[in-house]
Amino acid sequence: MAGFEKRHDRLDGLACNAGLVTMGSDRVRTKDGLEMTIGVSYFGHFLLTELLLEGLRRSAPSRIILVSSVVHAGSEKNRPKVRLDDLNHETREFSRFGAYAEAKLANILYAMELAERLESAGVTTASVHPGWARSNFGSGGGLGARILIGLTAPLRPFVTNSNEESAQTTLHCLLSDDTPKHSGAYFSQHSVLYRDKECRDGGWPMESPNPNARDIETARKLVEMSYEIVGLERGA
Repeated sequence: MAGFEKRHDRLDGLACNAGLVTMGSDRVRTKDGLEMTIGVSYFGHFLLTELLLEGLRRSAPSRIILVSSVVHAGSEKNRPKVRLDDLNHETREFSRFGAYAEAKLANILYAMELAERLESAGVTTASVHPGWARSNFGSGGGLGARILIGLTAPLRPFVTNSNEESAQTTLHCLLSDDTPKHSGAYFSQHSVLYRDKECRDGGWPMESPNPNARDIETARKLVEMSYEIVGLERGA
């Protein structure tokens, strides 16, 4: 982060928006040995945020936005949960969409833990579902993914959001005067992908239908483990 601090003396807002779904049924690892989905979609955010925290504190009031996804909510019969005993999916059958849901749930928990930790620092947080954007997400997923995208193309204008519309929830969390009143909360664009119909209108903020997204004890434990996994000292 030395390069950033050399060029800039303030950091008023940080929006973490990395994410991927691996292709195929086999687990893929990062060069550091992490399962790729959670490595990119959560641990990358964690490391970047923690390295920039001091700059965010100096720039207070400042904000941190962590992009999650509707998939973290699951369904009434199947609510994703962060498995602290197996974050890298080494002892269970690997599901690429299950791994994606778990990683996006981890972002919600991290935003909640940060809000608690930074309560007196003037740094507020939010997690965000941006909607189903008409982006190129998934376009690199091989022939099967490209065929699926092609088959669903006629329906996409009716069930998806433009990229501009999808950016609105993140922009709201970065710019609205109301957002800091709800530090640690989950904000959602409307989405037909919610299995819980009452959630499809979204909310700024809204309560996740997944009770595992409101588990502060798991959030604290996840953060403690994350420091060790990425090799940072607590409070760095």
